[in-house]
Amino acid sequence: EQGYVDQAGYCLLKAIKADPKDVTLRCHLARLYAELGHYQKAAVTYEQVHKLCCENIDALKAAAKFYKKCGQVEYSVRILEDYIKSQPDVANASVVDLLGTILMETKAHDRALQHIEHAQAVNARKELPLNLKIKAGICHAHLGNLEMAQVLFNDLKPENASKHIDLVTGVADSLMGLEHYNPALNYYLMLEGNVEKENGLLYLKIARCYMSLKERSQAILFYSKLETLQDDVDARITLASLLLEEGKEDEAIFLLSPPKDSDFGEAPSGKSNRWWFDIRIKLKLCNIYWNRGTLDDFVDTIFPLIRESLYVATCRQKGKSKKRLSKRDLVERVRVLDGPEKDNVFRGFRPVAAPSDLLKASRAKKLLQKKAIEKEKRKAEALASGIDWLSDDSDDEPQKENREPPLCNLLKDEEHHQLIIDLCKALASLQRYWEALEIINLFLRLAHTSLSTEKKEELRSLGAQMAYNTTDPKHGFDCVKYIVQQHPHSVAAWNCYYKVISRLENRDTRHYKFVRGMQGKFVDCVPPILISGHQFTICSHHQDAARKYLEAYKLLPENPLVNLCVGTALINLALGLRLQNKHQCVVQGLAFLYNNLRICENSQESLYNIARAFHHVGLVTLAVIYYEKVIAMCERDYPIPKLPNENSDIIETHKPGYCDLRREAAYNLHLIYKKSGALDLARQVLRDYCTL
Repeated sequence: EQGYVDQAGYCLLKAIKADPKDVTLRCHLARLYAELGHYQKAAVTYEQVHKLCCENIDALKAAAKFYKKCGQVEYSVRILEDYIKSQPDVANASVVDLLGTILMETKAHDRALQHIEHAQAVNARKELPLNLKIKAGICHAHLGNLEMAQVLFNDLKPENASKHIDLVTGVADSLMGLEHYNPALNYYLMLEGNVEKENGLLYLKIARCYMSLKERSQAILFYSKLETLQDDVDARITLASLLLEEGKEDEAIFLLSPPKDSDFGEAPSGKSNRWWFDIRIKLKLCNIYWNRGTLDDFVDTIFPLIRESLYVATCRQKGKSKKRLSKRDLVERVRVLDGPEKDNVFRGFRPVAAPSDLLKASRAKKLLQKKAIEKEKRKAEALASGIDWLSDDSDDEPQKENREPPLCNLLKDEEHHQLIIDLCKALASLQRYWEALEIINLFLRLAHTSLSTEKKEELRSLGAQMAYNTTDPKHGFDCVKYIVQQHPHSVAAWNCYYKVISRLENRDTRHYKFVRGMQGKFVDCVPPILISGHQFTICSHHQDAARKYLEAYKLLPENPLVNLCVGTALINLALGLRLQNKHQCVVQGLAFLYNNLRICENSQESLYNIARAFHHVGLVTLAVIYYEKVIAMCERDYPIPKLPNENSDIIETHKPGYCDLRREAAYNLHLIYKKSGALDLARQVLRDYCTL
């Protein structure tokens, strides 16, 4: 009564040692063990009570229950069976009932039925109690003898169902577990209106029976009656699935959506068990939103969960810190060793506690003493140095608990992998590229061992497409790099890579290392050589650019792009101040441009490039001739190259004429006319070709 439970147990043990045959003392000790949660000791003590007093059936049943609670089911069954065998002429109904319950829970229905039939044979003059009769019927049902079971169940009728609610429920649950839904439904319907509390659980079982019988309308009706079990997540999800099968998407969404006055974000402390915070509810909602095509709602529901899960996984991957107990926890452990007050009768007795608790308390005491010594030592050193001593009590703060991710198997579950891919696609459709790239990079780094090759490639392809479109492509560099590594000879892949690289604000050393490595690995691959040349051209290093372009020319002498790049590089080089043989360089550049004209079969673009070169070096008379040839031609539009694995069904909207160069040629021609003084002719060209 005063709270000294351990001392009370110590005294009871001493008293039992003094008088081993005192049953009352052992009963008190067994109850004390049960209160402390020491079920094994309680079971042993109750068994000792029964051995001392065989008439004490309650002690035997308590021992069997506690042995079962400790996981020693076979031993629990054995002591009950031994008692029944020791009483061949009498069968205690309560013992048989408990034994039957334990055997039925372990699926040993044949053994349970044997004991019940034995009790009936021993007590032939008396009618078998109703609870044993119902248990016998359940055993017959599990053994396949449904007709005999129905005979034994006949005593349960609608008029007396309210008096035997537990028995009717047990029969209905057993029949439903055996997939005999029609008879199970009949017994459940007996209880409708007779159960005062937890009607929701009854309605839930009735609804599941109707659903198994393919009667969806009745199932929906009883699911809708679940007012007393609002936090039953399984019921809500099942009802939502039924509503979806009936085509009632709005009602399913309303059923799974949180109340208007609630917060659907992170669960506050103490309210995390509310149904709308359950991860299964949110995943079901996400599935509905995704199938419906409402991407905004889909992203708002699932994005916080995935981002939080990836954040927690990142923190865990950095390394688990060793758990350090706070001073408060250590003091709490040491209290086990503390004796009672000086004026207490139990003062001086050895503490009564489990060996593991005593060991923890001893270690905590030593650690506290060590900390106190170190603290005094630091204090003495500080005072000796003339420094004011400031006590550091930072270790008093309890350590923060490890956060659990909302999606526990995010990195291993295949369904969750597909969910992340769907989320990234939705974010891309909503043009939230940075968030999608963040998810892709984190997930690829964390799940590189468990993620399948196909999904890795799909994620990297998505990242490459977003890096291709986003205004800040540095986060998608790894994705486009991977695409190029997988398709080193694909022009579309290198086009995407170069577009991403050309939009980086500052020079990225990763790019130079990567391109240099690709040139060394794929010697016959032209795109990385051209990209290196382009980078030199951007920096106005035309001589280095020409050297790179000529390396590509040796590999692909008949490629129009290579000839164009060599020609433009030589033309730009000819305009440098330090070059001595400028005319020779111009002629060489024009030779490559004319070679491009030949390969392209006098296309509009090749003619425009020659005209632009003549214009650039000041040969305006020749430039005018070629500009006029460009204006006289009409070029059709060509499709934009796409990435590998990119959806080819997406139709890109471009204004008609995006491949036609007549307006550019006309504008440059008007500049020549204007500079030569032919203003009327310049205005006429602008009016004819550059006016909307």
